[in-house]
Amino acid sequence: MPRTGVRLRCIACGHESAQWLGRCPSCGEWGSLVEASASASVAATDAVPVPIAEVDGLGAARMPTGVGELDRVLGGGLVAGSVTLLGGEPGMGKSTLLLQALGAMAAPGRRVLLVSAEESAAQVRLRADRLGTLAPDLFVVSETSLPAIAGHVAELAPSVCVIDSIQTVHDPDASGAAGSVTQVRDGAQAVVRLAKARGMAVLLVGHVTKDGGIAGPRALEHVVDTVLSFEGDRHHELRMLRALKHRFGPTDELGLLRMTGEGLIAVDDPSALFLADRRSGATGSVVTCTMEGSRPLCVEVQALVSDSGAPVPRRVARAVEPTRLAMLLAVLHERARVAFDRADVYVSVAGGVRLAEPGADLAVSVALAGARSGCPVPDDTVVIGEVGLGGEVRQVPHLARRISEAQRLGFRRAVVPPSAPPVAGIELVPVDDLSSALRATVGASVGDG
Repeated sequence: MPRTGVRLRCIACGHESAQWLGRCPSCGEWGSLVEASASASVAATDAVPVPIAEVDGLGAARMPTGVGELDRVLGGGLVAGSVTLLGGEPGMGKSTLLLQALGAMAAPGRRVLLVSAEESAAQVRLRADRLGTLAPDLFVVSETSLPAIAGHVAELAPSVCVIDSIQTVHDPDASGAAGSVTQVRDGAQAVVRLAKARGMAVLLVGHVTKDGGIAGPRALEHVVDTVLSFEGDRHHELRMLRALKHRFGPTDELGLLRMTGEGLIAVDDPSALFLADRRSGATGSVVTCTMEGSRPLCVEVQALVSDSGAPVPRRVARAVEPTRLAMLLAVLHERARVAFDRADVYVSVAGGVRLAEPGADLAVSVALAGARSGCPVPDDTVVIGEVGLGGEVRQVPHLARRISEAQRLGFRRAVVPPSAPPVAGIELVPVDDLSSALRATVGASVGDG
């Protein structure tokens, strides 16, 4: 318990309280209220303010990991002194991904260290045998004590260190059990200090909660430089790697890999993979081209509309923002006379790619109208465009690259905004509004209902 008269502050959100509470009333974190230190006086420091143009930028040089999709998401590789947190559900292949990266990065003059806090060294060796990552400069130690890990780092002086996982590492001199809020927070801060002091790139594996968030205090994500999410279905081979936070580059790149018996392999042609099982002539199926960072991806949008006797019909969206779906349903009703007020609506994106950008609005709208009317969209047609509240079709960024990707996959017709640039080998059908787009794809009678 804190001393009388001492202010307490939540380490997750900064909320202050005059009395100790088990749970922060602001953010809901448990055990996050700690004594707030008094304002410190100005202390002596070796740091001197300098003009930004005189700062040496070599400290941000990239170290390629040897895993192309990981480098894509990281913007070229790891930065010396950076700390990266990789989260994902059990069985996704986080340990496999990092072991492959360490095996590729280990080279004469560059030692790498894997701290396995959950598996024995023998278990790691078996995985390395399977992956073919038995590099001489790849070192492994099974350790859970934070001071012992710091000692191994000081002795070995690695360029890259992986700790698998941060929730199982603990400091014997600190309070709380391994995995507690205090231990995870203090352990992460100690690792960050160690990485900055030695110029060593550190990758931390983080457990996730049942709702998909990274386990531990929110401060864990704040103190690291990069937060990566490794997603997928453990029953399928496709894995998706995203950056939720990245201090050294953009967060809109997507890495795609396949889990195989020999490890994780990059997906060379993701658009072809996503459309491989598409059924010809299916109603409610529309292909669009979305941008994931610098990569155009052709994906299939699927919609299902069924009559409902419930007073409040269901609206289910998978990989599409529910608020975006609600807006498009309202625009279809008001601007194109396609009603869904007595029907259940289901929208999904095959393959699991999230459509977070408005460039897929027109495809979702056409899929909904086609599912409502029972009219399929021609198989050789791709639909790209943003839909405004007035029913107008608006331009989207990188439209020429999207159309070119569709043309590469064999599509011969593209329904696009009027401002679309010409692309050789594909017919462009410019549409001004939603009604025109529906007439060009699923027929003029769709709006009669």
